[in-house]
Amino acid sequence: MKITAKHWISLIVVGLAGQLAWTIENMYLNVFMYQTATTDPQYIARMVAASAIVATLTTLIMGNISDRVGRRKVFISTGYILWGISIVLFSFVNLENAQKLFPAAAASTVTAVLIIVLDCVMTFFGSTANDAAFNAYVTDSTVPENRGKVESVLAVLPLVSMLIVFGALDPLVRKENWDVFFKIIGGIVFGVGILSIFLVEDRPMPKKHTPFLTSLFYGFTLDSMRENAKMYYSMAAFCVYGIAIQIFFPYLIIYFQQFLHFENYALILGVVLIAASIISILTGPLIDRKGKMEFIYPAVVLMLIGLVGLFFARESLSVTIWGIVMMAGYMLIGAVLSGLIRDYTPAGQAGVFQGVRMIFTVMLPMVIGPFIGAKLIHSTAGVYEELGQLKDIPTPDIFLVSAFALIFILVPLFFLGKKQHENKMGA
Repeated sequence: MKITAKHWISLIVVGLAGQLAWTIENMYLNVFMYQTATTDPQYIARMVAASAIVATLTTLIMGNISDRVGRRKVFISTGYILWGISIVLFSFVNLENAQKLFPAAAASTVTAVLIIVLDCVMTFFGSTANDAAFNAYVTDSTVPENRGKVESVLAVLPLVSMLIVFGALDPLVRKENWDVFFKIIGGIVFGVGILSIFLVEDRPMPKKHTPFLTSLFYGFTLDSMRENAKMYYSMAAFCVYGIAIQIFFPYLIIYFQQFLHFENYALILGVVLIAASIISILTGPLIDRKGKMEFIYPAVVLMLIGLVGLFFARESLSVTIWGIVMMAGYMLIGAVLSGLIRDYTPAGQAGVFQGVRMIFTVMLPMVIGPFIGAKLIHSTAGVYEELGQLKDIPTPDIFLVSAFALIFILVPLFFLGKKQHENKMGA
């Protein structure tokens, strides 16, 4: 299946807009919570976990519905438009408005709860559009022979989105001008929703006539697990990788600001992202030629080395160097595992399995990882006093514990390799 220029544009434009929104949720909503409502990391962990659960349930249900309808475009376009509107609504969340709405309650608590609730609303629209429909669209419109190239480009988009946000919008965060910040990102996502009406082309696919509940829970049956064992091993590996990332990722900017006291953290992250993106793009064609499993173990070692390096790094240069090493491994692991999951997804059932994928790649990592990070911060945190209050800040231990967690990826990778070998011997 050849990828046309229009198809590439749809993948990049729609994919990038989605990643801009997820960057806001995964990195800046944590900072928004920290600056606007409370510095208690437990609230950040609860927000991440609640969002992950909503994302998983939404993807499971809406992915199934999109399979039954036999169309992805309507879910992508409508979802992006509503997603953009929900992001803009964050510009109205602050202590002053919270006090007006609930004058008898503590404004900080109300603000924190409002942020969590609105994050769940935003996640519902985002997961419908991106996790359920767009990811299924990518699977429908690619084949194993070109997925390494496609996944290497898609793996860059989260980093490009971070680069755009850090470079263009981080000054607004420094000034705590959240009102403009959310309106800009929401407007972009809304605009791409309109644009997607003209860019995205539905691929012909048969409508499903299986009973809804049967189809909904098919991915959790023993028969499905036996028939698609390699897909489940790939998702289990992604789950371990995701948990390792979520131990440190939600607290990364706070760590740079409060522990390392970097004023130029946006520049450091920009250099890291550009270098890692170049490595990912150059490696994509090699993954297609050599095979995905040939790259997974070197990528794991690369990320482990980078995480250990970040544990010891304190200066801008050393943080940048080890950040590039870690991020290069991070991107390669993500590209390889995402490609394997798509390769092993049964044809015509991409929507059904998006929900299963979300449990392994989003919900479990985002429920488990941030709480490990929060517990770690509470037990080993540095503290500083501001306006008479002691505030917890992350320490480098988050990188060392993340590296330890990542080692467990070797277990599902072993079983995946064993299953692949058995299939080759039986062929």
